[in-house]
Amino acid sequence: MLLQESSSSVPRKRPAPVGAAFGLRLGLLICLLSMLPSAGCQSPSEDPAGGTVEETVKLVVTGSSTVAPLVSDLAKAFEKKHDDARVDVQTGGSSRGMSDARRGLADIGMVSRSPKEGEDDLRWHPIANDGLAIIVHADNPVGALSSEQVEKIYRGDIESWQGVGGNDAPITVVNKAEGRSTLEIFLGHFGFESADIEADVVIGDNQQGIKTVSGNPDAIAYVSIGTAEFETSEGTPIKLLTLDGVVPSTAAVRDGTYPISRTLHLVTADEPEGWVATFVDYCRSTEAHPLVEGQYFVPLGG
Repeated sequence: MLLQESSSSVPRKRPAPVGAAFGLRLGLLICLLSMLPSAGCQSPSEDPAGGTVEETVKLVVTGSSTVAPLVSDLAKAFEKKHDDARVDVQTGGSSRGMSDARRGLADIGMVSRSPKEGEDDLRWHPIANDGLAIIVHADNPVGALSSEQVEKIYRGDIESWQGVGGNDAPITVVNKAEGRSTLEIFLGHFGFESADIEADVVIGDNQQGIKTVSGNPDAIAYVSIGTAEFETSEGTPIKLLTLDGVVPSTAAVRDGTYPISRTLHLVTADEPEGWVATFVDYCRSTEAHPLVEGQYFVPLGG
């Protein structure tokens, strides 16, 4: 059967001009392309391990709050050298750094102590040396303590600053949270367990310790020497107490006279390769020494 056109009086739509239809399709195509991820439009770049990568490489580094400011500075300098690399630095403590590296949640972990027995499943890469300082408010008249006095303060045997030659005021004891390497170093040096400490305030990273002490004239805490020296240079109202007759300083860490020192590390699950190896090598190189010193740490071999 031959179908004929209807003679209905309903007007028919005129077809759009060919040029207009093409313009409509082109506009739709451009819109769709603009929704695609921009990384796919980047030109290929060389990977240190060989071959090419189509997108910017992102390294994730997590862990110690002591090491993080240094690694952040190193990351910025590294990114300037390598336009196609980005380094994301996150804190959370040394325990997080080791755990994330083991579980593949981070490419690199940051740990502010040396390895202990049973931790040889990780690869340890030292990047700097540091010490641990006892700090108080800048207005506190106490300028020096012995290890025995520090131990008694943290055990709760000395509760007033008057007991160590200071004001007649209760001591606010600031302690580090579990999982922080700074806590482990502190406990190891003074020879007691975490449960022995009578703390009024428990903090996580160094900056929390700095903030607590700078805002409380009667507080005492312990933090990285590098962090404390940097903060005093910036005018933060804290001071580092002489311990057992030795002034805590980068210089005392360098010459080995300060009693509480440690090595700062990066850790990886396996022997680093590719971009991970390139970044680790850069952090350990002499080129990084000015940045290490800029954070008031002691460069390796220096």
